[in-house]
Amino acid sequence: MASSTPTSPPTSAVTTFLHSHAPPSALTHPAPYHHLALQVLHNLQYQHDWTNLHIHTHSTLSNPPTNRRSDPPARSPLLPRPLVSGVPPSRIYVHPDEQVEMLRAGLREPDREVDREWVLPTHLREKWSLRKFADVFDAVGEEPPEGDGGGEESESAEGTGIQKGSTGSGADPSHEGDGRRGGKRVLLATVSDDSTVVYYIVHEGLVKPRQN
Repeated sequence: MASSTPTSPPTSAVTTFLHSHAPPSALTHPAPYHHLALQVLHNLQYQHDWTNLHIHTHSTLSNPPTNRRSDPPARSPLLPRPLVSGVPPSRIYVHPDEQVEMLRAGLREPDREVDREWVLPTHLREKWSLRKFADVFDAVGEEPPEGDGGGEESESAEGTGIQKGSTGSGADPSHEGDGRRGGKRVLLATVSDDSTVVYYIVHEGLVKPRQN
């Protein structure tokens, strides 16, 4: 009786993607953080139709944040971990004051330009504290930059082999120069062991609740 040779299951699309995009030669963060960012980027592109995706490793702030853990405190242009930025197919957040203005003006959410968003890749097994979130918020501006601007090292959608899509500037012309309503925010991407990704909006500080 001939014995059959067991065959391995086919490699998943995510695993193939990670294997085909090794961490950069000048590694700025531990490799697992880079792989986590790639996994979230892949999920946003192929499961949620985000466009113009980039992986950021350095802060774009002119005055980099102080590293609270160093002694003496030092300023570093490195982000606490690689972050992803991109443009979602529709707005993920509308400030309550803007919501009221849109209702009064008879506007709908599709009538407003979509904001470019920061995405913070994390794993379900990680333990996060207010200090860790503060380190992230201290290192980023209200809105991510387009492309590689601001002296930032980033890996673009083209660099990861992902097709870039159309995108806006990430800023609403009606509020140009006013800053983002509600201040800084990130989309917390939590990856579980089975590769499921769950997203939560996290704001810096207190934010006025939305009207439903």
